[in-house]
Amino acid sequence: MDPIAHTLAGATLAQTGLRKLTPLATATLVIGANLPDIDGVMSFLGSDASLFYRRGLTHGIVAQLLLPLLLTAAILAFDRLVRRRHRTDLSPARPLQIMLLAYIGVISHPLLDWLNTYGVRLLMPFSGRWFYGDTLFIVDAWMWLLMGAAVVLGYSQTRWSQVLWIGLGLATSALVTGAAFVPWAAKLVWWLGILVIGALRIRGLSLSRQRMLALGCVAAFCLYLAATSAGNQQVQNKVRDWIRTNHGEDVTDVMTGPLPANPFYREVVAVSSTHYYGLLVPVFNHAEIEQRFERIPLPKQDPIIHKALSNPDIRGFVNWMRFPIYDVEVLEQGYRVVIRDLRYVRPDQNEGRGIGMVETFVPL
Repeated sequence: MDPIAHTLAGATLAQTGLRKLTPLATATLVIGANLPDIDGVMSFLGSDASLFYRRGLTHGIVAQLLLPLLLTAAILAFDRLVRRRHRTDLSPARPLQIMLLAYIGVISHPLLDWLNTYGVRLLMPFSGRWFYGDTLFIVDAWMWLLMGAAVVLGYSQTRWSQVLWIGLGLATSALVTGAAFVPWAAKLVWWLGILVIGALRIRGLSLSRQRMLALGCVAAFCLYLAATSAGNQQVQNKVRDWIRTNHGEDVTDVMTGPLPANPFYREVVAVSSTHYYGLLVPVFNHAEIEQRFERIPLPKQDPIIHKALSNPDIRGFVNWMRFPIYDVEVLEQGYRVVIRDLRYVRPDQNEGRGIGMVETFVPL
C-alpha cells in the first residue's frame, strides 16, 4: 500500500484507545506502520534495484521480529534523551507497552502490502517467494476514507492541522472524483463520506466517541476486505467457468486485480496449462465478461530468452515478474528482448518501463 495508507492505519489504531497505553504510543504506531519501507532507499540505485530489494528483507519474517525491537529502543532513547531531558515531570514511556505497539505497527505493514497485486516476500530471508492478496488496489480510496475519518477527528485540534486536513481532503477528492474510470456511484459515495466527516468535525466528538468511531472504522474496513475477498472468489469462479465453456481449458491460476475506487469490476489475468487470458470481469451479473486482450500462448523455452533473463541489469524485474511474456526482435548485432508483465501492461503496450516492462539486449 502507499505511505498515506500505512500512516492512516497506524494513526487509526492509536485512536482505538491504544494511544492511552503509554506516552509516545501514537508515534510508535505511526512510525512502526511505515518502518518496513526503509528499503525504499534502494530506489536511489535505480528502478531495477528497487524491484530487487523492495518488499523483501525488511518485509520478511525476521524483520518483523527485529524491527519492533529496534523501534522500541529508539523510542525509549528519544523519550529519555530528548522528550524528558528538561521535563522530568513528564510521565516516562512504558517499555513493554511501547514494544507491544511497535510490533502491532510493524506487522500491520506487510499485512496491508500483501493485499494488493504487487506482492510481498513474507518469508525473507529464508525464501524469496512472493505472496499476493489481489484484494485491494495499491492506492485504495476507501481505505483512505475510512481511516481518514478517525484520524481527522482525532488530530485536527489546531488551526494548522485543520488547514492540512482540508488540503489533503481536497487533493484526494480531486484524485478520486476527477478520474474518468471511477464510476459515478463511487464518486457520490466518496463525497457523501467527505461531507459526513466534515459535519462530525464541525459538531465535535468527545474522546470516548472518537474511540468508538475509530473502532467502527476499523470494523468497517475489515468488512470491506471480507466483501472484496468474497467478490474475488465469485470472479474466480466466473472466470473458470467462462474459460472452460469458451475454450475447453482448466485454469491453474487467477489474478483478480482490483480497479482504483471501483469495487464492481476486476482486471483478471488467468492462466491455463497453455495460455494467458486477460479479462475484465464484473463482480455481479450486471454485465458480460470482456476480453482485455486475446489469449496468449504461454512462453516456451528459448535460449535467447534464457540468456536475456540472466542479464544482471534486469535481475530485479526477473525476480519480481509474475505473468511474463517475451517479444524477441532480431537485429544485426543480436536480439532485442522486451519483457512485459501482464499484471500492469497490455501485450502490445510500449510504455510502462520500470514497473511492467523492461527491454534488454542479447548480443550474437
